[in-house]
Amino acid sequence: MAVVQTGNGPRELVATGLAARSLAFTDIPVIDFQALVDPAASAAERMAVGDAVRDACTRVGFFYVRNHGVDPAAIEATYVAARDFFALPMDRKMQIHIRKSTNHRGYVPLLEENTDPTARGDVHEAFDMALEVPADDPDVLAGKSMYGPNVWPELDGFRPAMDAYYAQMYGLGRRIFRGFALALGLPEDHFEPLIGKPMAQLRVLHYPSQDGPVDESQIGIGAHSDYECFTILNQQAGISALQVVNGAGEWIEAPPIPGTFIVNVGDQMARWTNDVFASTVHRAINRSGRERYSIPFFFGPDYDTPIEVLETCVTPERPARYPTVTSGAYILSRFDETFSYRKAGGEADAG
Repeated sequence: MAVVQTGNGPRELVATGLAARSLAFTDIPVIDFQALVDPAASAAERMAVGDAVRDACTRVGFFYVRNHGVDPAAIEATYVAARDFFALPMDRKMQIHIRKSTNHRGYVPLLEENTDPTARGDVHEAFDMALEVPADDPDVLAGKSMYGPNVWPELDGFRPAMDAYYAQMYGLGRRIFRGFALALGLPEDHFEPLIGKPMAQLRVLHYPSQDGPVDESQIGIGAHSDYECFTILNQQAGISALQVVNGAGEWIEAPPIPGTFIVNVGDQMARWTNDVFASTVHRAINRSGRERYSIPFFFGPDYDTPIEVLETCVTPERPARYPTVTSGAYILSRFDETFSYRKAGGEADAG
């Protein structure tokens, strides 16, 4: 029996090692979101999406989304931009190293992130951006870390592609929040007032292939749960690297399905729902023999939003398990645990 540490405590695993079972796609729920894309859809059609989300989050913990309303051209342009960026010489990428940022934006080299505290660093490199907030915004001036301007490489076409994709993901994320609200017996727009200035981060990731014997303590991204409410992941076609823990504590493969995104519950949603929807432990190991790219979008609410257990998720037999914490404070505490630059001398380095 192995134990994985998550943001909400330890999680027991039945399986150990790097192997994962391959399951048929029918065993991983694929939810049609067309009713939340189409404003003309009936209340019953929209509620059916909520029912499917609830089933997926209580039975499996993750799901695919199809008919999501995202422009395929925006997805492809982002992959092109990612390949161009990661192909830059190291000195060009290091010009925007994340340690130079005051709000966690920029480049993260190989092994500088460690999502699993029992491991030795993640075998990927990343570029991080988030909501573009002007430097003179009142929240920035008030010192609310994580708000502020993005930083950009000198690379033609990179920023337009990333900005366009971010806008598409923000729209999809709002639809997914509506699905979660319906799943929790809340008004469909319950979360809308809480995501006007969200803690929503977009990453592009590059995983070199790990060929030959692989050290379990140093893989593409170690076993972890995500920090925000949920993650919307687009996976590169044809390369299966993502593995997710199922309800039985086993590692299973979550391969890319054309035309879909995969969504997993994060720690903030687990806290909000009193673990009715548990955050999903996952990892990635690229043993494909090819370079792998992926695009996760981590969606959390506004900085000052209280993450307090929802009334619909509390019963006499299931009292509230978590104290209230604000979204910003929670995310910062998790970044402090994960990123080496935040452990070794402060958030920013102007050098």
